[in-house]
Amino acid sequence: MIIAVLDVDLLKALASVRRQQILAWLRDPERHFPPQRDGDLVRDGVCSLFIAEKLGVSQPTCGEHLKILARAGLVRSKKIKQWVFYRRDEDRIAEAKRSLGGDW
Repeated sequence: MIIAVLDVDLLKALASVRRQQILAWLRDPERHFPPQRDGDLVRDGVCSLFIAEKLGVSQPTCGEHLKILARAGLVRSKKIKQWVFYRRDEDRIAEAKRSLGGDW
């Protein structure tokens, strides 16, 4: 059986407990993150600085996690001023849940 590249990216994204935690936090950003000066938590997403801080990792390490999630299509980024904000791509997540099963 041949696994599509996108499926490999999805499996890689979900293989990390930290990346799963990011997805869980982004499901309800107002509960897990403080208000932001720029960007709405729900509409625009969460600033990567807040995600790095909550994870307890450096910005470059957090950036790698977010890049892997984005490559799998699980999160979308949006740049506002000099900041990058991330939010879940619910359509892609629903598609991935159907193909893999589970509730994450």
